[in-house]
Amino acid sequence: MDEPLLDQEQQQHNPTFSSSLLLNLYVGHFLARWGARMWEFSVGLYMINVWPDSLLLAAAYGVVESSSTALFGPLIGHWVDNLSYIQVLRIWLLSQNLSFMVAGGAVVAILAYPNSISANYTSFISLVLLINISGAVGVLSTLGGTILIEREWVVVISEGQPPEIQTKMNSTIRRIDLTCKLFAPVVSGFIISFVSLTASAVTLALWNVLSVFLQYWLLMSVYKGIPILRQFSQRRVSRSSATEVDESTSTHHEQDESTSSNENTIIERFMNLPYISAWRLYFKQDVVLPGLSLALLYFTVLSFGTLMTAALEWQGIPAYVIGIARGISATVGIAATFLYPVLQSRMSTLRTGLWSIWSQWTCLLLCVASVLVKGKMVSAYMLMGGVALSRLGLWMFDLSVIQQMQDHVAESDRCVVGGAQSSLQSALDLMTYIMGIIISNPQEFWKLTMLSFVLVTIAAVLYSVHIYRVRKHLFHFDKILALVQWSVTSQVL
Repeated sequence: MDEPLLDQEQQQHNPTFSSSLLLNLYVGHFLARWGARMWEFSVGLYMINVWPDSLLLAAAYGVVESSSTALFGPLIGHWVDNLSYIQVLRIWLLSQNLSFMVAGGAVVAILAYPNSISANYTSFISLVLLINISGAVGVLSTLGGTILIEREWVVVISEGQPPEIQTKMNSTIRRIDLTCKLFAPVVSGFIISFVSLTASAVTLALWNVLSVFLQYWLLMSVYKGIPILRQFSQRRVSRSSATEVDESTSTHHEQDESTSSNENTIIERFMNLPYISAWRLYFKQDVVLPGLSLALLYFTVLSFGTLMTAALEWQGIPAYVIGIARGISATVGIAATFLYPVLQSRMSTLRTGLWSIWSQWTCLLLCVASVLVKGKMVSAYMLMGGVALSRLGLWMFDLSVIQQMQDHVAESDRCVVGGAQSSLQSALDLMTYIMGIIISNPQEFWKLTMLSFVLVTIAAVLYSVHIYRVRKHLFHFDKILALVQWSVTSQVL
């Protein structure tokens, strides 16, 4: 028998629902994230196999993906905010799974004819464009689903319940994502290594065809089983309709104004464009500094991404060692999702974020030290160790910022602000690739390492400024002093 999520006292104020509905939410989210992570890992291998003598196709796809999210992120948030939950759910699942299915099919076609680049150049370019466009649409669809689940449903479901419910839901959602990030590449890698690249592309396409129906059933059961989701969805539709009426009335009023105000009207219309208004809204938020701090952490090579992996391989680190280190890094990140609720319950969301980002900064000192070490192998292992350890602070800080945005951004603004935040993160992630092109010599990777460390430092300082503005202090120096005095006294006695 399913246990209710709320206790007897809360049942008098809020509709109860079975804990199995939360399980359905988590499984549905897992299925969606697994498909996205499979594509994320495999696409680079597909591209390098299609054109073995160049990184151009892989780099081009990375630029297209990051640019699309950076450009259209705010619009995705605006779109999610203006539609009902059912509409967003249907469009998200259909477009994401269809896009990855088409991309997988295009990969199969291009791998099936390895000489197409010379035999039929037009067809080759068409398939490459189809892969890039389908992949970009799939990533944008994934962003819409992420905003719906992480920024909306988690907040709505946990409304009126004990604070630890929201914290646990956030941690579980992030744990699912990190688990998919760890194991989806392993499964894809086994298929590629022991079967073929074509088999992995077919598997990706079939996964998205078959899982979409289960995803839809699971998430629809959550929507239908939790009444407050339907209530909020109806409220969003009513709010959107009221906004459209207001805008229509405002437009008719402007048409009746004299032509002398045309210039001001044009400026106002420009400022009220969805894209511009989304950014204006984002920078008005009280949590803009935590958001900027989190975004700056995406402008880094200090992760087991393409650039750092290439640098490690150049230094002579075996591929299996890099794979093990990446697995350890992901495991540390998963551990962060278990530790965060414990710290948050004892220290508050704000202070957990402060300790998290500075703990990340402290771990990255090992990466800075690796620059000063002369031995290549020792330097490489220090770099990997520092990055792996820093994941604990990174993902706790990520959870802290997400929860602050959930708590302090108005209900009507959450989706738009979430889209702008994702856009900013993608823009800074794109800057990483650009810096990798500018500083492309592996011997100069230390410059990228130092730049990344400086940006983490700036992010930590910005967040500290935010903490000081909110709390008027960073640490309880009186408690620290009392602890020091007690320690000295105990030693004397």
